[in-house]
Amino acid sequence: MSGRDAGPQLRRRVTVLGSTGSVGVNTLDLIDFARSRGEADVEIEALTANSNVALLAEQARKFRPRYVAIGDASKKEALIDALGGLDVEIGAGTEAVDEAGARDADWVMAAIVGAAGLKPTLNAAKRGAAIALANKECLVCAGDVVMDAIAKHGGALLPVDSEHNAIFQVFDFERPDRVSRLILTASGGPFRTWAKADMAKATPAQAVAHPNWSMGAKISVDSATMMNKGLELIEASHIFPIGHEKIEILVHPQSVIHSMVEYVDGSVLAQLGTPDMRIPIASTFAWPDRTPTPSARLDFAAVAQLTFEAPDAERFPSLRLAREAVQRGGVYPAALNAANEVAVASFLAGKLKFLDIAAVCEHVFNDVGRRNGPEKLSSLEEAMAADVEARRIAGDAIAAKAAA
Repeated sequence: MSGRDAGPQLRRRVTVLGSTGSVGVNTLDLIDFARSRGEADVEIEALTANSNVALLAEQARKFRPRYVAIGDASKKEALIDALGGLDVEIGAGTEAVDEAGARDADWVMAAIVGAAGLKPTLNAAKRGAAIALANKECLVCAGDVVMDAIAKHGGALLPVDSEHNAIFQVFDFERPDRVSRLILTASGGPFRTWAKADMAKATPAQAVAHPNWSMGAKISVDSATMMNKGLELIEASHIFPIGHEKIEILVHPQSVIHSMVEYVDGSVLAQLGTPDMRIPIASTFAWPDRTPTPSARLDFAAVAQLTFEAPDAERFPSLRLAREAVQRGGVYPAALNAANEVAVASFLAGKLKFLDIAAVCEHVFNDVGRRNGPEKLSSLEEAMAADVEARRIAGDAIAAKAAA
């Protein structure tokens, strides 16, 4: 009897942290596809959202999770009404979302955007779950803490970001000393060819118009400033056993090569694919196996050519700040991330100019540099304290700019 005849080979109990965001929606779409083809036997343990009651309720009715949580506690009654008659446990508020990470799932999609994803993801790590990590901030803010928890409790970290996932697929973890460098590719975002004077006048609508990927507003702005690539540099330094000085960034506008690994013999292994997040999600969902996806296949003739260029550090200072943060370690990455979150939110709200995002981040970075902090974070509390302080400093800087 073939494996196909024997029924689904993938059996998963799944939690999706951030199920109504872009990655969460794609995750459930992939699960639905795998189920419909008989490729996977999936039980949904928990789904969480920040505030989108309507979509969370729709997902719950379709996928029948045991538990749903809404981060905005004021929307609990609305969620209860939307789920009337459905046999599901309902929670609301930050602690309810944190609880979702602690529930009994063997595969957890960590897709909550921002520092809010830290606690529930760490809870999953402490249970020894396989964590499909789409939240940059977990490793940026508290990479030492999260990776220590995964190692201690026997879990696994499966990177979902297309760049880290690409490296994960071709990195020789048994012989990391044979790797000479990692090359993180970047699309360059919507302002790759813009003059700095034009970038100064960029609007939120222009910043979120990513040329290749369909992403949320915050992540799209990070792509426009290239802070996303800086944060990915910090993440990669935790995921892969290689020094941060051996991690490089290369602009690749077509977003076909998602990243590369160079070995000591000069061989370069690359992972290629269409810009569809369901491909890296599927890689983590089926790991260490593989599963079909409905994604479009790569048409090399249609692509025709692949081009590359070095990033412009003068127009995109976020790359320099991120490099300095990973070199200094301790509270610096958490502070940089917090400052960026505050600055991007202000830009999207029309309260800050585009180029001022990096300026605010640098101000916070320099302020943190005048304080003493641990060289290596030992607890989530240390990371969160740095996050809170950096947000205060960033808020003051933004208010001062508005008053000027």
